[in-house]
Amino acid sequence: MSEQQQREILVGETDDGTDLYLPVVELLTGRGFVTGKSGSGKSNTASVIAEELLEAGFPLLIVDTDGEYYGLKEEYEMLHAGADEECDIQIGPEHAEQMAELALEENVPIILDVSGYLDEDVADELLRETARQLFVKEKKMKKPFLLVVEEVHEYIPEGGGVGETGNLLIKIGKRGRKHGLGIMGISQRPADVKKDFITQANWLVWHRLTWDNDTKVVGRIIDNEYSELVSDLDDGQAFVQTDWDEVDVRKVQFRRKRTFDAGATPGLDDFERPELKSVSDTLVGDLQEISERKEREQDRINELENELEKKEKRIETLEDELENARDISNAAKQMADALSNPQTIQTQLPEGDGADDEELRRLHEEIVDLERECELLEDELEEREAALEEAEDERERLEAMLESRTETIERLRMENERLRRRVTELEREADGDGSAGDAESDGEEVPADDPIVQGDGDEVEFGYVSIDDPDATEIVVANERREFDELLEVIGITDSVEAASDRSQCTVETATRVVAVLAADGPLGTPAIADRVDRSPVAVQGLVSELRTESVLDRREGREYGLSEPVRSKLNLVEPNE
Repeated sequence: MSEQQQREILVGETDDGTDLYLPVVELLTGRGFVTGKSGSGKSNTASVIAEELLEAGFPLLIVDTDGEYYGLKEEYEMLHAGADEECDIQIGPEHAEQMAELALEENVPIILDVSGYLDEDVADELLRETARQLFVKEKKMKKPFLLVVEEVHEYIPEGGGVGETGNLLIKIGKRGRKHGLGIMGISQRPADVKKDFITQANWLVWHRLTWDNDTKVVGRIIDNEYSELVSDLDDGQAFVQTDWDEVDVRKVQFRRKRTFDAGATPGLDDFERPELKSVSDTLVGDLQEISERKEREQDRINELENELEKKEKRIETLEDELENARDISNAAKQMADALSNPQTIQTQLPEGDGADDEELRRLHEEIVDLERECELLEDELEEREAALEEAEDERERLEAMLESRTETIERLRMENERLRRRVTELEREADGDGSAGDAESDGEEVPADDPIVQGDGDEVEFGYVSIDDPDATEIVVANERREFDELLEVIGITDSVEAASDRSQCTVETATRVVAVLAADGPLGTPAIADRVDRSPVAVQGLVSELRTESVLDRREGREYGLSEPVRSKLNLVEPNE
């Protein structure tokens, strides 16, 4: 296999018949989102990507919510783990660390089948702990690895609350890339997926969608024209959107997967399950040892609890017998006191009294022994519980420490990047002042009617004709360093910019910077705008679409965007080609 083939995988062909290759590193470490209605081909696309990565020798972990990926075992040695008997091994949350070790350290591809768990909390905990272990281990290993999650809307819903598992998946999507951990989320309803996850994705695959809520998402993320085109796609066709290519969107026909289609809708034909490749007995044996060890611990706990219950019942019985013996003894004494014949008392009662006292002592001693045994059993149970709690506290403390250090490093990195940009801006300002001086010394005259708009970080220096007097020829130079958003408010488009930012999942600051960039250097294409504002082209594409809807921008030839004529008129700007 050539180096080029190792770096890229073939998944289909574009609308013009060209083969479509996707870069392996971007797939393994990036953030992907694959969507489409049932039967449109989204699961086939995920399987094709999995087949090609496995063919190239790269492991991955697939979270299978419907039990439809085990067909990959027809050609590849994968560990199929879950709750069903058809799985290679039945596992629970206690196997999470072992799953991560096998995937990352032993290069074992894994299908984590959560479809067979009757208790949804157990399945959720298994996924959460496995993902957590992958994230923690990748901080140290930094090995390119892909986590595939089916039905991702169940974990990170748009409308409902996001649980601990969903927050962890979002964290992997935002921060996993720098550690080498990528994620591919799959869903048939993009409208139900939290938009933060979609807009953070750097590669997206849009198969056929027909519901209005879903097609509106396509319009916001790509462009309004695709919200209608996406409903006409054939099976296996999709619009592919990536950050690493100059081409924004391509129409692609994905190939059919080679392995058995376990997710196909059952028909009238006989169902023949192919012969699947099995994993080594040693690997399964190691996992079974974990299960057996937990079963032994649980059996011992049950045994101790049963023994304790028996001892407690025995204590109750002895206490009843002791109470009865005391009643008999008291009755005998009362009878002795009532008898008037002392001789009778001396000849009949002493033997009875002594026997009763002996029985009382025996019962009391047995009760004391049993209570001591019960205390020992309770102490043993408390020690085991305390040891488990101490281990859990230590694990949480270490995770919190790692989290705190990671956040500190991330904060320092962002601060360093901000300072670097600021130094660059100051250098540009210095260069600009020098250029102005040179022009003046050469006797060149700067035209007085040329408007100047210059970006400077979050603040923008600009020049414009006085709005109060349209006929004025005096240029107001922004030596006062007014913020650009104040100018937007003056010309009356602040509400439009804010509305566009709200619908696009971008901040008002980003939207304002986009307008400033286009005022200074427009028209520009989406990648160029994204580079200027330091945001993903996917997120910027959604923003400029909303700004077009608000009539702030319009689209030019070559998929470039510029300020609309009314806005340019208010700013007294002239296009470079005019």
